[in-house]
Amino acid sequence: MTIHHALVLNLHQPPGNLEHLLDHQDWEAKEILFAYDRIARSLWDYSDVGRVHLSVSGTLLETLASPGFQERVYGIVDCGSLLWHWQNQSIIDILGTGYYHPVLPLIPERDRLEHLKRWQGIAGHLFWRQRFNGFWPPEMGFSMELIPLLRKCGYRYVIVDSEHVEPVTPMAWQEIRYRPHIARHGSMEIIVIVRDRDLSDAQESGMEPGWFENELKERTRWCNFEPLVTTCTDGENGGWFRNTTHEANFWGAFYQPLLAAARKGGDIQPAFIHDYLDRYGVFGEVKVRTGAWNTGWHHGRDFTQWTGSEEQKAGLAELQALSDALHAELDRAGAQPAHCELDTALWHLLRAETSCNFYWGEDWVVRARADLAEARAALARHLAARPPQERRPGGPTPETRRQPEAPQ
Repeated sequence: MTIHHALVLNLHQPPGNLEHLLDHQDWEAKEILFAYDRIARSLWDYSDVGRVHLSVSGTLLETLASPGFQERVYGIVDCGSLLWHWQNQSIIDILGTGYYHPVLPLIPERDRLEHLKRWQGIAGHLFWRQRFNGFWPPEMGFSMELIPLLRKCGYRYVIVDSEHVEPVTPMAWQEIRYRPHIARHGSMEIIVIVRDRDLSDAQESGMEPGWFENELKERTRWCNFEPLVTTCTDGENGGWFRNTTHEANFWGAFYQPLLAAARKGGDIQPAFIHDYLDRYGVFGEVKVRTGAWNTGWHHGRDFTQWTGSEEQKAGLAELQALSDALHAELDRAGAQPAHCELDTALWHLLRAETSCNFYWGEDWVVRARADLAEARAALARHLAARPPQERRPGGPTPETRRQPEAPQ
């Protein structure tokens, strides 16, 4: 029996992070850039069997495509060539995601579409395509309410964590994890691909090909179908992925030996998820509990990583309050000519929603607040520039519309 293995790597850098590292910790910036650069290079000699899914945040794409950044790191990594190599659809499948890498269930509902549209805009330009099959929720933060949005944006499937999947159709343990399913919200449905959390943990920390093969055979031994085993981790974090010694990193110590075995007809065959779906379809219906992936100490069930402190909760409440005020004004502006200050306010609001701003406890919440301050200032300038007849005395302002409320 063939075991189909879908490898997914998430790549993300918050705005300005690589530039900051180049200024203050250039060795770390180089390790990250080398990690990006070796992905396609590691697959070139295995283009007949290598199959890798990449989720690349909009902020990282923006950085890598910037002429100024490309000039700065030329001699370390050729970012233009790197992006070109990621276009090779025979070995790499690009997954859709959110531009500023937000935890989608935690941000205001009306901002979610803007993140997805902006990512599709830059990715469509850089990768020369308009359709992306699969969606990677940043931090694997998913809720069933996202299904209509993902379908509206054209996605065929979404990847979710095995911890949160509950069967609606009766099915065995191995069927839950190793078959694609349908999830529904209202009249909309989407295909759900289940990430194996345990195997993904091993992928993150380092593993040998022999151990991986034995583990997959044991986990799928009761399957009466050809299983799809999906493992997902960051692709540039940790010594396993950053190690510049080829024989000791993920690619040289694990994935290339796995590909060599696959080429010889081994039981584990790398697969693109869309190819598996075309051939084997889906099985049964599931529900997915709201949650994220595990992050070291955090199990991912209640977003505590991003909402655990009062400071984090207050920051998220401020996002909601400003989003309400801004969208009220955007709705009012309607089809009028472009409003530069509103565009500026929306840009800062979306950037404030970067997951990293709430990931590091309270340390980075100040970054969200800095962008929110810029967004408020831009919105205030827009309101002040209105013709007198359009001003509403005593009307809502970004500061007075309503006080932030702590999320439940």
